[in-house]
Amino acid sequence: MKAAPVENTLTNNNVFFIVGPTAVGKSQIAVDVARRCGGEVVSADAFQIYQGLDSLTAKPEREVLEKVPHHLIGTVPLTEEMNAEQFRVAARDAIAGIRARRKPALVVGGSGMYVQALTDGLSALPPADPELRQRLNHLSEGELFVRLRQRDPQTADLIDARNKRRLVRAVEICLLTGRPASVQRKRDLSAERPHGVLLVRDREELYDRINARVEMMFANGVIEEVREAQEVSPTAAKTIGLRQVEDLIAGRLSEAKCKAAIQQATRRYAKRQLTWFQHQTNFEPLNLSHHGSSEAIEWIARKARLSFAQQDV
Repeated sequence: MKAAPVENTLTNNNVFFIVGPTAVGKSQIAVDVARRCGGEVVSADAFQIYQGLDSLTAKPEREVLEKVPHHLIGTVPLTEEMNAEQFRVAARDAIAGIRARRKPALVVGGSGMYVQALTDGLSALPPADPELRQRLNHLSEGELFVRLRQRDPQTADLIDARNKRRLVRAVEICLLTGRPASVQRKRDLSAERPHGVLLVRDREELYDRINARVEMMFANGVIEEVREAQEVSPTAAKTIGLRQVEDLIAGRLSEAKCKAAIQQATRRYAKRQLTWFQHQTNFEPLNLSHHGSSEAIEWIARKARLSFAQQDV
């Protein structure tokens, strides 16, 4: 008997999303909301899904993880590659299990493509063309970005201009299809959309939290953590701060310069995350700088409970 095909997107709008930039405070708020709703958390973080590098990827503390069941944190070996499709399959399995237990599911994270893989599925984009990709790989990040800006300014506004792998793929899609990648990923916003909240903070406060988090990473032994990591996959190697700490271990950076470089890279990442979620989702924003923690948690919990009640969880 053939297995039933896996649906491309979530049906019945059956999860509640808590998204936002790194260091905004998603993990703790999600736990408090999940406890009020009797739910479980599914992480949508492209780096926390890996085993190891707990400090570098700012995984939630054990006490936080033990308060409610968590899924897809520390489940993939560092040697394995991950992508949005693999995450989508794993997350759907986790959500199916949660719903089988008659509990609500909260998807929590800041990896936009992982979130979109659940909310909207994945576009049927063309496979890589070896000859074209070889030519594109000979170009610099700057040259690729110029070509992308000419063909797909919307994607250029959202992409990490330093991520050559993504630049190559975006330009490749444009050249192979003759259309911008952003057009091919557009969604039908008139359809029923998943419910969720976009957590934000005032920029200065968010950057202060990022800087403090990096200091805490070093206090928690991130140097030894990276030193002990052996082979890592190309996707795991994209973990923010990994290259900088490796440079510190090799003597190419001082600790002060290493911290500053990670803080700057994380701030840039947070800015890209925020831009992405503002453009690609319709989740209602909540500025945590203007609301007390208890007030924010109760507001989100009410929205989540209403969402789940509509779904008859």
